[in-house]
Amino acid sequence: MKQEPVISIQNLNHYYGKGALRRQILFDINLEIYPGEIVLMTGPSGSGKTTLLSLIGGLRSVQEGSLKFLGKELYLASQTKLVNIRRNIGYIFQAHNLLEFLTARQNVQMAVELNKHISQKEAIAKAESILRAVGLGQRINYYPDSLSGGQKQRIAIARALVNNPALVLADEPTAALDKQSGRDVVELMQRLAKEQGTSILLVTHDNRILDIADRIVEMEDGILVRQYQGAVVKGKVY
Repeated sequence: MKQEPVISIQNLNHYYGKGALRRQILFDINLEIYPGEIVLMTGPSGSGKTTLLSLIGGLRSVQEGSLKFLGKELYLASQTKLVNIRRNIGYIFQAHNLLEFLTARQNVQMAVELNKHISQKEAIAKAESILRAVGLGQRINYYPDSLSGGQKQRIAIARALVNNPALVLADEPTAALDKQSGRDVVELMQRLAKEQGTSILLVTHDNRILDIADRIVEMEDGILVRQYQGAVVKGKVY
């Protein structure tokens, strides 16, 4: 029996501006992402990748077409509905977006405490557990300014995954990292996602990490021009 997709997009269009300045950014996008699947989105700057990511994440309103998250339609969704959708999605960005005045645990704990049904004691336990899972068990009480770029990105991954979201959206998570740190970070995301059954949609220009993908989708001028499925080895698709 085929699984239902986490994300189902049909005939999605998006525009910026109004009147004579109105410009189409996305053209007739069709895409499905399934539970536990790791999908990498590639393409040149300005091709619409981040816009599509923001629509999937409920950070922008869907203007035209259908975009469903766990079967829930986002077209014409209220802001309240979009907020509830966002609570089921983890976000990882190029800039780790950590709060410098909070420790690693406190940065992750904040995400847990968005769930009002979890006590502070439970939130602390969950934050420490996921930090150990990402290899930062010895850095739980460290502040970001005393950690490396790779360690900060591990905290961001922990924060994104701590609530067992159905979907993680990652926008250039390795761009500011060296080769080994970038490899460590994506392999960590891959392992934790498979363990949790979380789907990952990762926007990247980094050809060094293409081999972690179950599927690669390529954007060009607002159009999803091709999808690759199958073996990906050393940045080449076969």
